[in-house]
Amino acid sequence: MSTEETSRFVRLRVELVVEVGDHEAVARAALARIADDPDMPDDERAHAEGAVTEDTAEALAYLVDPFDLVGEVPGVELAQASWSSEQIDYDPDSPEWDLDEDDVEADEEEEAVG
Repeated sequence: MSTEETSRFVRLRVELVVEVGDHEAVARAALARIADDPDMPDDERAHAEGAVTEDTAEALAYLVDPFDLVGEVPGVELAQASWSSEQIDYDPDSPEWDLDEDDVEADEEEEAVG
């Protein structure tokens, strides 16, 4: 397949599991980011401040920006992004947390179709 025949768009999937050692520090950083956002309406700001002080996962969602991941990559422009965060029970030794699990399922689906 030549370059002209391939799409210019690439879906980049990233899944992170982070350990939060200081919930208050994360909430403070999120509150500072919200306070520094000049485009956020006051009613949305009040809602956001309440959310980040009550939920560390919500605070992380305000701090992690997909544009930061690709903003400095030459020749790449972010076309669309979505992200979410949630608190989870994590056991790094559990087979449930195999990072390649989604890739294996996708490969098996492609083989079944092809």
